[in-house]
Amino acid sequence: MNVFYEEDGGYKAGTVLEDNNTSLQVETQHGKRVKVKAAVVLLRFAAPGPSALMDAAQRVADAIDVDFLWEAAPQEEFDHERLALEYFGATATPDQRAGLLLKLHAAPMYFHRKGKGRYRPAPPDILKAALAGAEKRRLQAEQQQRWTDALVAGHLPDGWAPRLDELLHAPEKGSLEQKAIDAAAAATGLPIVRLFERTGAVASSHDWHLGRFLFTHFRHGTGFGDVPPVAVPDDLPVADVRAFSIDDAATTEIDDAMSVEALATGGWRIGIHIAAPALGIAPGDAIDAIASRRLSTVYMPGRKVTMLPDAAIAAYSLDAGSARPAVSLYVTIDAAFDPVGFETRVERVPIAANLRHDTLEPLFNETTVAAGQFDFPFGTELAVLRAFALRCEAARGKQNEPVPERLEYAFHVDADGRVRIVPRARGTPIDHVVSEMMVLVNSRWGGDLAVAGRIALYRVQSGGKVRMTTVPGPHDGLGVEHYAWSSSPLRRYVDLVNQRQIVALARGEPAPYPPRAESLGIVLRDFEAAYDAYNEIQRTMERWWCLRWLEQDGIVEAGAVVLRESMVRIDGAPLVLRVPSLPPEVEPGARVRVAIADIDLFNLDAQCRYLARGTAPASAAPAPAIAA
Repeated sequence: MNVFYEEDGGYKAGTVLEDNNTSLQVETQHGKRVKVKAAVVLLRFAAPGPSALMDAAQRVADAIDVDFLWEAAPQEEFDHERLALEYFGATATPDQRAGLLLKLHAAPMYFHRKGKGRYRPAPPDILKAALAGAEKRRLQAEQQQRWTDALVAGHLPDGWAPRLDELLHAPEKGSLEQKAIDAAAAATGLPIVRLFERTGAVASSHDWHLGRFLFTHFRHGTGFGDVPPVAVPDDLPVADVRAFSIDDAATTEIDDAMSVEALATGGWRIGIHIAAPALGIAPGDAIDAIASRRLSTVYMPGRKVTMLPDAAIAAYSLDAGSARPAVSLYVTIDAAFDPVGFETRVERVPIAANLRHDTLEPLFNETTVAAGQFDFPFGTELAVLRAFALRCEAARGKQNEPVPERLEYAFHVDADGRVRIVPRARGTPIDHVVSEMMVLVNSRWGGDLAVAGRIALYRVQSGGKVRMTTVPGPHDGLGVEHYAWSSSPLRRYVDLVNQRQIVALARGEPAPYPPRAESLGIVLRDFEAAYDAYNEIQRTMERWWCLRWLEQDGIVEAGAVVLRESMVRIDGAPLVLRVPSLPPEVEPGARVRVAIADIDLFNLDAQCRYLARGTAPASAAPAPAIAA
């Protein structure tokens, strides 16, 4: 005796070895012995054998038209034996009855299972919807396969070009496109970006890194479109000063300038002048809406995305040869360079010169300062500022702190795409003067706002952690009681917001942002997120250009400084690479020679191999590098 029975959601056949009424010992068609409950047996038959029955039953099932079967079946719940009698007649053979069961079981859209060998036809409307869904899934599967085949063949699928950025950088999870991309990547063994590179959709690794950032943060482009002209007040008093700025040669948003005036009574009056776009950009106006979305200028080698439109920058940048609106902090100092008075004014400031690092540093440096050589334009003013900066540093308790010699790097990208990486020592007299004046103005105005009870956006440091807050507090790292960014309003939205509060306080006007203004909490949250993202893309693109520099100059061997374990910093660039073969006995700070190969501009990495210890000492400790 043979049986046809249900097991694990399917149907099987076997030969009965022992019948115990409630259970059977059965040898399956594959020769395996199993225990089968009598309750799951649907057919008992003498012939044919189990394997022959299953083969014949499958042929029967394949020959049955499921649509006709659904129409012929009773509309109520039925037993398979009843349907077999109606479909095949009273002489239905075991293989026909088994084939019918296989067909019913394989068509769950048409027949809903209700128990052992019992089914109910799907209602017409439900069947219609299920068939439509199945057809849709079939068409989608075919579409997905066509897309996968195209990608595997190195072609961008039809219709993908307009959505390329989305598909590259943020495909919808679980979408057909994502499934096609994943399938093609698996078939080719290529990372997704390399898969798209083969299709020509990714022009270069540079464009891919930059494109991912722009898609996330500037999805509608970096342009400004049509914006109204920025207002510039024409009724401001003109300061009686000769101000000058100090910036890198590439700086176009000149936020700050300084002036020095000798007083007839002795001492000097130092002016720290900050560009004043808050005078022409009101909260909620068209340009403010742009600035509040961008929140900061984005910097990277060879490119930047400004926070403000060019026209607004041009109207307020402290460019030489004009008198520009500014908020000025005047500090009166005595002959010992100690401050004896402070005053904030809103005015126009004549800008006499825009000094640049590359031309000023040969004249104003540690050597010339030590020798007292200030015979150059604005040399006398810089001498006073240098002495005052030392007093400011002492007042903050920082004068005895060791300042390691460090390097920063400027990236110069030519029109043909070649990059030059130029080191510059940090902590020079120029840096010292500018940084101390900016610390002074940011801490002084932050303190003024705190004393006046006006809300502002402060940078606070305690316990080694820096955070932004609307609650005044000390900045332990700088050694000041209050610190509110306000010296770069052309480049940072936080500074622009704070400047509005400073201007109103200086003029005795109501604050644009009242106490506990919710809008400032939103600005703080959004700014921190954007600032982190902007710093990250700057680090990413600087690392890309460092690797590109190695590649373009054919550098296959370089000197380096060991940082820790297997990490080294390559000479001539802020680039940290891993050297797995670095001997463990080579201590941090040691100089080594490494071989460089297999530069990967997509993964931003290169293979490094230890060659030997180096002997030449490093001339300076470089600035923080772009880490792996």
